[in-house]
Amino acid sequence: MQKVQKTYTPEFKREAVRLAQTSGKPIAQVARELGISDTSIHQWRKELAVHGSQAFPGSGHQTDQEEEVRRLKRELEIVKQERDILKKAVDIFSRERQ
Repeated sequence: MQKVQKTYTPEFKREAVRLAQTSGKPIAQVARELGISDTSIHQWRKELAVHGSQAFPGSGHQTDQEEEVRRLKRELEIVKQERDILKKAVDIFSRERQ
């Protein structure tokens, strides 16, 4: 049986973090009241602290750094494929001379 992962809006995540920080209640209690795990609130709090306004970009939306890494990985894969093609071509042409 496949487990379905719940998705939460960025607004919900920000509000959950705000509640955990300002309510005076333990994070576990706030999480129970919201129907989420306390681990989620901890992760969201860390992400909000690190990324600030760019936290929780949603599906398909990435931070500038993530987008750059994705682009560079794509470019690296293309360069590797080109390199492999050239290696094969050199091998083929070197066999023909012998």
